[in-house]
Amino acid sequence: MRIGELDADVFARRLARGELRMRCGPFHLRLRVTPRRLAAPLQRLYAHYPIYPRDAIEDFRIQLDWASPLRRWLRPVVRFGSDGSAPFTDVPVARALPTLEWGTNWCIATRAHHLLLLHAAVVARGDRALVLPAWPGHGKSTLCAALVHRGWRLLSDEFGLLRPEDGQLLALPRPIGLKNHSIEVIRAFAPEAVLGPQTPGTHKGRVAHVRPPASSVDQAWRAATPCWVLFPRWEAGAALELTPLSGNQAFMQVATNAFNYEILGEAAFSAVGRLIARCPPQRLRYSSLAEAVRAIERLTASAPAHA
Repeated sequence: MRIGELDADVFARRLARGELRMRCGPFHLRLRVTPRRLAAPLQRLYAHYPIYPRDAIEDFRIQLDWASPLRRWLRPVVRFGSDGSAPFTDVPVARALPTLEWGTNWCIATRAHHLLLLHAAVVARGDRALVLPAWPGHGKSTLCAALVHRGWRLLSDEFGLLRPEDGQLLALPRPIGLKNHSIEVIRAFAPEAVLGPQTPGTHKGRVAHVRPPASSVDQAWRAATPCWVLFPRWEAGAALELTPLSGNQAFMQVATNAFNYEILGEAAFSAVGRLIARCPPQRLRYSSLAEAVRAIERLTASAPAHA
């Protein structure tokens, strides 16, 4: 059963009691979210995720609760927690939804060390993956959302889950986070995209999340082979440029931007080296989202050189 198939009241009760169990890519997440106002937007965003059985092993137990009984009524504040710890400061309930998303990402980034966690969006055509590493603010998530709504399969907006032993990329199709003007850009580019509510006033500005398509969630079991590495950068008014990037530059950008490169050590060094050797890296500079998507379609239309 999928989360969207649950009766809304049943979903809200399970969520409040900590009985909501959902599978997201290779992970099992158990959620407890007590503010009732979050039930409807969460069911909308997570509609396509499958519910896993009670006897399955849980990877993460995640809570978003009122910080105290009194604060529920007076300037309501919530607290994010995972397995008994509270790693962040409390936030106003108005910012609870993005806090839950960022907190879930934090859980994965700090504990999933059997994988190399690249800071990159990853999309795929069939079993061939395009890796989009980028620093915050370079348009990675916007470009990822656009590609996903032009037929690409979403593996991840935030984490490139690279399996060190074989170089395969695992799928983690979570909601895609958009900031500020990117929200309107995606609404115009892909009117069919399903977005959650907008949250103003966060440390990233105004944010909203795009629901992963059902087809991407249904294929979350399916790994992909990296075939292209493309470093995107959005610049206002910039002409489209697609240029080769040296292997040394690409290696350093991928390695220094990974979440757990130092933890994995030699395994991470070898995995990034194989990735860059396999996928000749390029840099994409753009201002028009439509032009960028067309350039990527041309780039990936033929088989990669190593295929």
